[in-house]
Amino acid sequence: MTKRVVVVGGGIAGLAAAQRLHERGLDVVLIDRGERTGGKLRTGTLAGGPVEHGAESFLMAAPEGGPSAAVRLAGAAGLADAVVHPTPARAAVAIEGGLRDLPAGTFMGIPVDSAVPDEPSPEPLLPPGGDVTVGELVRPRRGDAVVDHYVEPLLGGVYAGRADRLSLRMALPRLAAAAERSHTLTDALRSAVPAPSGGPVFGTVAGGMSRLTDAVTAALPGVRLGSTVRELRRHGAGWRLTVGSTHDPADLDADGVVLAVPAAPAARLLSTVDGLAGVPLEYASVALIALALPATKLPELSGFLVPAAEGFAVKAVTFFDQKWAHLHRPGVTLLRASVGRHGDEEQLQRTDENLVALVRHELAVLLGVDALPDPVAGAVYRWGGALPQYTPHHQDRVRALREALRSHPAIAVAGAAYDGVGIPACITSGWAAADAVLEGLGE
Repeated sequence: MTKRVVVVGGGIAGLAAAQRLHERGLDVVLIDRGERTGGKLRTGTLAGGPVEHGAESFLMAAPEGGPSAAVRLAGAAGLADAVVHPTPARAAVAIEGGLRDLPAGTFMGIPVDSAVPDEPSPEPLLPPGGDVTVGELVRPRRGDAVVDHYVEPLLGGVYAGRADRLSLRMALPRLAAAAERSHTLTDALRSAVPAPSGGPVFGTVAGGMSRLTDAVTAALPGVRLGSTVRELRRHGAGWRLTVGSTHDPADLDADGVVLAVPAAPAARLLSTVDGLAGVPLEYASVALIALALPATKLPELSGFLVPAAEGFAVKAVTFFDQKWAHLHRPGVTLLRASVGRHGDEEQLQRTDENLVALVRHELAVLLGVDALPDPVAGAVYRWGGALPQYTPHHQDRVRALREALRSHPAIAVAGAAYDGVGIPACITSGWAAADAVLEGLGE
């Protein structure tokens, strides 16, 4: 008989896991409590065109070279020709009342070369397997201004997190690996900077990210939406999942399971499996405010970042139709602002109307204009508990969980809670979870 694997969670990690398992000929059932798959990848419409509710792009190249997992998944879904790239417009940082270009010769905002020569450490900057926060590594060697003005806003744009809390190994894995064999930060940075690929760094899918997730979903025969997995327990040589409402639950048996859900629901499901503990993890909440303005002259930028030290609620702004040529539409200027940092979510308690008003006011101040024109359309996309906050040694905790799972039949975890927030990282995580389950099933 064909073996059945249940994938819990229909975000991009769960979709990637289900896609790989289906390709290997298994009976795959993907379950998600939402009304559609895709998780935080979701495309809507605004002012007659597409607008992303969540992530807008992905890296084109894998860390080890070659195309990234996102590019490969798009190809597998028949969308290779739909991948498009940003314009050459540069990004800036809002500092002390002006928009400054991101400095050249940096790695995630850290200057590769220092005006003052680094004092070599007698030991490598990071012991093998060790971990520190990004701030712990960078502040003593490049100064507070570098961290506060450049590193933190770049990390905030990706993680909504803080340099003094985020794990170096999770946030900047290339730099962490280089720090294990370097005695100065300059040497580590020179080693960590990737060689120019000659191609575009980022890409997206023309028509929106939902086009990718919908294409992967359409190839899966067993997708159950609007269903909640309430319990997971061992059953014979496999697993039994309790699915559905508390009033009308149903059992679903499987030979293998992939949990591609955030850390807390994964831990809840695992708690009934010999008391397995999940990975403790905090999350940051964010809101994305999209505005379609009547044609408006903006700085010739793809957007800009706002350091927390500047005192604004807005932490990043993207000028969509200047960053992405395929989104340009006559008579409309499309932009999106991001609000919300870990530990500072007070502004997210505002109503949508008040949040839009706050963003319009702050953008006017940041752009040095009296006021922005009234938008022809606007929307607020809220993501509560969306972005994992990896503290040092997060990888050790994930490794311990996966080692514990190896003593159970064909079960694996996947997603941003474990392997990083980028789209390629989540896809790779889903594929790895599928491979672990296949190995456990002897496939």
